[in-house]
Amino acid sequence: MSDTRIRTFSAESETPKTTEQVASRTCPECEGRLSVDQEHGETVCSQCGLVVETDSIDRGPEWRAFDSAEKDEKSRVGAPTTQMMHDKGLSTSIGWQNKDAYGRALSSRQRRKMQRLRTWDERFRTRDSKERNLKQALGEIDRMASSLGLPDTVRETASVIYRRALEDNLLPGRSIEGVATAALYASARQAGTPRSLDEVAAVSRVDPMEFKRTYRYIVRELGLEVAPADPESYVARFASDLGLSDEAEMQARELLRTAKEKGLQSGKSPVGLAAAAVYAGSLLVNERVTQNDVSKVAKVSEVTIRNRYKELLEAADAGDSAY
Repeated sequence: MSDTRIRTFSAESETPKTTEQVASRTCPECEGRLSVDQEHGETVCSQCGLVVETDSIDRGPEWRAFDSAEKDEKSRVGAPTTQMMHDKGLSTSIGWQNKDAYGRALSSRQRRKMQRLRTWDERFRTRDSKERNLKQALGEIDRMASSLGLPDTVRETASVIYRRALEDNLLPGRSIEGVATAALYASARQAGTPRSLDEVAAVSRVDPMEFKRTYRYIVRELGLEVAPADPESYVARFASDLGLSDEAEMQARELLRTAKEKGLQSGKSPVGLAAAAVYAGSLLVNERVTQNDVSKVAKVSEVTIRNRYKELLEAADAGDSAY
């Protein structure tokens, strides 16, 4: 019986993490192809049998799942990191319930101990002024975004804009709430889900003039690319709030497209144009909506709606007569 010896070789490079990375390497002795033995955690040359690496890390899960529902219930990690939390979601969290793992109430001594742990945990999470600033500002962004019905993507972008403003030292002389409001408004504009200045100012805790000044300052200093708001981006929300049909919404969009071709949108408020288009669209499909109803939803005056909708209808008539 021949004496078969297993030769080992310690690679100087880092252990490859994927089978593709292993396949791209060759045996250091015969330049043969390497293969990974997942069962034994070894990397072996398929030609000469040289064991190149041993005790490789098993990067798969330590549990088994037999259906999709069971797989969703099990996880190796916690929640993903997010910019919407001042610590990006990497800190610990101690629950407020004074109960143990079995649901039993804690003794008075254990309750005092848990309260001290919560206090120290909170102190460590906001151990400097920057962390406290971020915590307050991101909480304000989340509150305003919830009131305005903005998605998580807008909140994430607003959080990134605020962090940039904080890192560039743009906050001295300005309130935390003002910069947070400006960041959220800019983020909504960039994401194509804009809210009017009046809508954002209504949920903000700062003066509207301060909010507008801060917004212009943040956009200029950070070099944010914010395109002018498109009136069409407001139409769907206004039509939904008023309970209008899809046909009325389509008519409103068509009126705005015609007005854009005629250059009618230049110098006019996109919110006012959108509100007027929705009102005019409802008239064209014989749906009863008053100017007062549209004014309350869009938060613009009835005079603005009255003037703009006449201009939109005139532009549409001029376009039809041209054909």
